[in-house]
Amino acid sequence: MSDIKQLISIIVPVFNESESIGLLLGEIINVMSSHKFNFELIVVDDGSKDNTHQVLQQLTLKIKELSVISLRKNYGQTAAMSAGFDNSKGDIVISLDGDLQNDPNDIPLLISEINNGYDLVCGWRFDRKDKLINRKIPSKIANKLIAHVTGLKLHDYGCSLKAFKKEIIEDIKLYGELHRFLPVLANIEGARIKEIKVNHRSRQYGSSKYGIDRTFRVLMDLLTVWFLTRFLTRPMYGFGFVGIISIFISLAISSYLIVLKIMGEDIGNRPLLMFALILGIAGVQLFCFGLLSELLIRTYHESQSRPIYRIRSINSAKQN
Repeated sequence: MSDIKQLISIIVPVFNESESIGLLLGEIINVMSSHKFNFELIVVDDGSKDNTHQVLQQLTLKIKELSVISLRKNYGQTAAMSAGFDNSKGDIVISLDGDLQNDPNDIPLLISEINNGYDLVCGWRFDRKDKLINRKIPSKIANKLIAHVTGLKLHDYGCSLKAFKKEIIEDIKLYGELHRFLPVLANIEGARIKEIKVNHRSRQYGSSKYGIDRTFRVLMDLLTVWFLTRFLTRPMYGFGFVGIISIFISLAISSYLIVLKIMGEDIGNRPLLMFALILGIAGVQLFCFGLLSELLIRTYHESQSRPIYRIRSINSAKQN
């Protein structure tokens, strides 16, 4: 039994899912009603080209909890999820795919774990019903790579079935294709994260929206997340360190070449001279990039009133 005052927001981004969305919403309503949850349904139509929009318009006449956000064009899953998050009002926010592969029957378990004190609960498709070569193997490699680079050890970063506390969502800003890195971004904000096994079903309608280009997007976003994880509040530690090392190596090589010049040797045609010059210029530029990044980070935090820390709770004698 749920606290009737606790509002649950369920976010479903969709793109060309006219055949499955009605069935999915029916399953969600049955699950939420049977557990007596107070909930809202937010479906984000990410510029669908089929008749998904018309289907959703008809469903709004039948489902009082349903709100439909229609984007002007296909912006991608990250933008669709962000639109849903921005328009949600719930204390707990649930996200899941609109293709019927995520099982709504797992939603109560996610909510229970959030109520046990976790800030983010991630689904783990431990028995994944996808093609081995095209989806499962690349996903397994990507998951291990992300876990190694970011230091957050999860089995399945790509599962859309997740539950968030509202305050965690408010701290996270999504850009590019960063929706698959939501656990990493939440970890940066100091979230308590748990991963649980969830059911995964075979696709019944339509086709997968992911292609081979997704691999390259993941790699580019992984570099972005790695930098955010390591140097979000201290970019000089990244740029400046490499810059100083380059300058020192350049000075060492230059000193060696000067000694040779004093000894009467010709150094004008030596490739080492060009190498020292390039290292010196690159080092100065990297160091300057670090200084500029520090100024940008300070401006960002101060203009957005974002502190560089997050408080979970404050206890004092007056409260006891």
